[in-house]
Amino acid sequence: MCGGIYYTYRGQDIRVYFPNPGAMLPVRKRSGECELLPWGRRRVQPGELPMGGWARLDAIYAGRWDYWRPVPVKLGVKSFMERDIENNNHWYDLVNGQWIQGLVARDGYERRIYVVTVAPEMMDAIHDRWPRILHA
Repeated sequence: MCGGIYYTYRGQDIRVYFPNPGAMLPVRKRSGECELLPWGRRRVQPGELPMGGWARLDAIYAGRWDYWRPVPVKLGVKSFMERDIENNNHWYDLVNGQWIQGLVARDGYERRIYVVTVAPEMMDAIHDRWPRILHA
């Protein structure tokens, strides 16, 4: 389900994990620049946006995110982390031209980024959700 993200921002390599309430993700703007936005919302955080850090693609298509005026975005990341059945971390690199789809949700002045997820293509996948990886 993508519990960690590795990216470069302004020349600095950054690893973030969703449980960290300060986790930020890089949203690639049309200009090519990146903007950091808070990754999802946790119970300890104020606000009205949905709890969690992920948005199922089928829920987006079904209109369940419409209230928060979702905007699809590209997440400029190098790799993402999933845990296996024994709770070991595994990092998956993206190749040049690949990106993870994100969704920016808004409520008033609050904006947060959610990782868009899909059912994995792998038959033996541990998780029922996988980040949506697209090609440029």
